[in-house]
Amino acid sequence: MKPPPLAPTFPVLLQDFFCQHLISQRDVSPKTVAAYRDTFRILLGYIEGHRHKHPADLVLSDLDAPCILAFLAHLETERKNTVRSRNARLAAIRAFLKYAAIRDPASLPSIQRVLAIPLKRFDRPLLGYLSRPEVQAILDAPTSTTFSGHRDRVLFALLYNTGARVSEIAALKVADISLDGSPSVRIHGKGRKERSVPLWKTTVRQLRQWLKRRKGNSESPLLPNAAGRALTRSGIENRLREAIRVANRSQPTLSGRKISPHTLRHTTAMHLLQAGVDITIIALWLGHESPATTHTYIEADLSLKERALSKLQEPARRRLRYKPSDKLLQFLEGL
Repeated sequence: MKPPPLAPTFPVLLQDFFCQHLISQRDVSPKTVAAYRDTFRILLGYIEGHRHKHPADLVLSDLDAPCILAFLAHLETERKNTVRSRNARLAAIRAFLKYAAIRDPASLPSIQRVLAIPLKRFDRPLLGYLSRPEVQAILDAPTSTTFSGHRDRVLFALLYNTGARVSEIAALKVADISLDGSPSVRIHGKGRKERSVPLWKTTVRQLRQWLKRRKGNSESPLLPNAAGRALTRSGIENRLREAIRVANRSQPTLSGRKISPHTLRHTTAMHLLQAGVDITIIALWLGHESPATTHTYIEADLSLKERALSKLQEPARRRLRYKPSDKLLQFLEGL
């Protein structure tokens, strides 16, 4: 009788998870691989620093529930991660352990205890967005006399026109722009989904002028930095901060607000909604997988709710004063 095969070691499991499961079998996007990679780099560094065990010496049982709970607490308290980031790290660890349980069934009891760790709930604040004058001030802030200023004008025009995510704008190439016939931009979205977004005439004019100035072939980044490489997320955020600083002179309401490239995405959605565009079209415009995600913009639009309320007649009711029936209820009401 053949002896049962030996369970794979933790390093082998982790490498197979990335190379075979994520890349070869599921063919996930490079961004997903990078997100999972970063999770395990942080986790293994935490275990080495707090439990004094080198990553190559780990066994699967080291990733037990107490270890993972302590790691999640470390993310929030020491690394100051948000609850969203904490949940994303936990989701990556869960995905690996589900894969490991198939390869090493004997570890299932320990893995199930980790899988039982819940995602943490968090407050969902109303979405922030800009008024049309505020957007216009940001669009007009960069100067077109310099290469970087001209690029920034095109950058902000595209962010507002398309409502694209900052990573989607940064990844644009010259070939993604089509200015003939029906002008549009092809956006490579999350989950390898592509979408085509129409362009306003003002955006088309800016792009025509920019492409005359922009040197490079069709596969070159549309919005390069000083080194000729594509702008990074942090680079775009820095350029937006500078534009807001200039725009604040004409629009003081921008001062002291937390405004990011994603704020422009929210702004595009809100302005489309306020213009009467159907919510399913806005979902396609933004690249939302489900229109349910787009409903958050309806929740944020107070004027839309006020218009709906104005169509209802306010009921006439006699005001009643509540009186608790006994002392215990009175105590509870006072808490």
